[in-house]
Amino acid sequence: MRCLGRVGCLLLVLVLVAALWLTRDKWLHYLPGSHQKATVEQVWEPLSPAAAARGQQAIESLSNGRGPVFASLKGAELASYVFLRAGVSLPEASDSAQAAVIDSALYVRAIVPMKAVAASGALGPLGGLLNDREPLTLAGTFHVIRPGLSVFQVRQVKLRDFSVPSKLIPRLIQQIDRSPRPAGVPADAIVVKTPTALVDVRMANHRITLYRTAPGGSTP
Repeated sequence: MRCLGRVGCLLLVLVLVAALWLTRDKWLHYLPGSHQKATVEQVWEPLSPAAAARGQQAIESLSNGRGPVFASLKGAELASYVFLRAGVSLPEASDSAQAAVIDSALYVRAIVPMKAVAASGALGPLGGLLNDREPLTLAGTFHVIRPGLSVFQVRQVKLRDFSVPSKLIPRLIQQIDRSPRPAGVPADAIVVKTPTALVDVRMANHRITLYRTAPGGSTP
């Protein structure tokens, strides 16, 4: 009888496992790891002139003293504004540009031609390991340097599966942003002119919040 009981329990376990496997589409996405992966995949959005226009409108709305004290943007809206409206450009013939806010950083990725960048020596020995076109990912923070001047400060760069050494990031940024660099701008940052009303930037929950007064109502 004890043996039969064990066999019965084993059969019950097998039936439960089979049932869970057959219905996995209904419950698998509730697992923490699966949910996080799906969320990250969904926040990537393409850079576009329309997104740049929305980003510019939101940023300029801060100059309206009677308007809201903050503006909320998606990662693609801010990145589109930076790379399509603010005089900064990814290498010519880049495509598939996308952006996302992940954790507290802005990520921008695109497929870029590497010949010109590698020939400039900006990538050091890494340039010799790359194909003609490679996926490039920039990750960093967007913050205000002083009224009227903000930066997208690049903290991490990946080319294909290679992490670019931090000491090479300023040289790579020089290939992307050739505009004059005002005093106080870090060497690893892309310069972005913004309204003097913008005083603070926060990134969280896949959004970027721009403030014309510091959170809490104070001004700097």
